[in-house]
Amino acid sequence: MSELCKLDIKNFLSFNETLFNIELSYQLFGKPIGDAPIVMVNHALTGNSSVCGKDGWWDPIVGKNKLINTDKFTVIAFNFPGNGFDKVVIKNYKELILADVAKIFKIGLEKLKISKLYAVIGGSIGGCLIWELAFLYPNLSENYIPIASDWKSTNWLISMTRVQKQILKNSRKPLQDARIHAMLSYRSPKSINLKFDRNIEKNKFNVENWLLYHGDKLNRRYDLNSYKLMNHLLSTVNITKNVKLFSLATKINSNIYIVSIDSDLLFTHEENKITFDEISKHKKNVFLKTIISDHGHDAFLMEFRKIKDLLHEVFI
Repeated sequence: MSELCKLDIKNFLSFNETLFNIELSYQLFGKPIGDAPIVMVNHALTGNSSVCGKDGWWDPIVGKNKLINTDKFTVIAFNFPGNGFDKVVIKNYKELILADVAKIFKIGLEKLKISKLYAVIGGSIGGCLIWELAFLYPNLSENYIPIASDWKSTNWLISMTRVQKQILKNSRKPLQDARIHAMLSYRSPKSINLKFDRNIEKNKFNVENWLLYHGDKLNRRYDLNSYKLMNHLLSTVNITKNVKLFSLATKINSNIYIVSIDSDLLFTHEENKITFDEISKHKKNVFLKTIISDHGHDAFLMEFRKIKDLLHEVFI
């Protein structure tokens, strides 16, 4: 695993005008900074900066001779501040919004003397963060690639995060129960029905054992306060700040590759199609790529061959 490095960001002023001292951790893979084009990878809600290698959550995508070839690119991955991977938590997390994380990542890049990215890519909340970066810093990257995400927290997403907040507040086993609920938005009904045969093991249906396993697994490796923070940030996605979407999009000269999943229940293909249709009226180099999958939102963590095929032209 690549060494976990840290940057100190003092007196960061959030959009809510709260001061934070941020310890921003990150990992580097592939070529040294300055020797190759740079790709930034943003992790998902319970992910981290370990994107490739033995424990890398996106190892089939990132590495030698893979889609994002570490023999060709410098790959950087920051941890969302407070995600707990670096053992740092943020107690007053409600004073932060996702746009603050975008600003923090930009400061981190500046501290590393990185002024330009070849691409920034990520899924779920990591993809939402790409939208925030693109509209705050339209010239930061040559290619913006948000996967299974959106530029806004829809009413549906806000509803899901609200249920998560209630579980985290009221449950006797908050992390386990929140994860069990979340799994039902990460997979599609068809995916779950195909995966299980309704057999009973240890007096439970095998799908129940699967849900309990994922709940217990997350509880063993994740911090409750970190989960609360990430769930909170997921409810704060709003790049436009009441400005028309197209007027912001026209300021971005870079390529935008919107990657949707046709069966995604959390960030629906329909919403991504609406976004693409609106932006493409005013901007030519925006593209909609769709992962056709039975597996729902988690397809970006499962359908590696399809992702490679859809994005081959970007990283060739």
